[in-house]
Amino acid sequence: MADPSLALQPLGERERPAPLLVAVAVALLLAFGVCVGLATVHNLSSHGGSVPGGLLLAGVLLALAWGMYQRRYWAVLGFEALLAFQVIVTSLALIVAETLLAAGLCLVSIGLAGWLFWKLVRVMGRIQAGQRETDEALR
Repeated sequence: MADPSLALQPLGERERPAPLLVAVAVALLLAFGVCVGLATVHNLSSHGGSVPGGLLLAGVLLALAWGMYQRRYWAVLGFEALLAFQVIVTSLALIVAETLLAAGLCLVSIGLAGWLFWKLVRVMGRIQAGQRETDEALR
């Protein structure tokens, strides 16, 4: 049988670990950046974007930020999926990086996103542990 001292402790009633708050801040900053880009880029379609697409992306990021702040498992899972996608795309960009600066920025981006991904795994486990306790109490 597993050692109970190694079990994940559910999040406290108002507890929001630092990695969760970092993820909320990142999602809000990205949503803000998308909105600024929508407002300032002229002829967006020539740059491969669209206003409805940008609004959808900003809305998804805001929904994820709200959900993560509310400590919802689905929101953390969704944000982790975006982080994983970003790590994959940035890894591919690293392959074609033509300057040391570009390669360095790719490595920094991969490192930071990977760190946040890893830290959020434990937060997700603690959120899920609290949900299981609630489910068992209702039975």
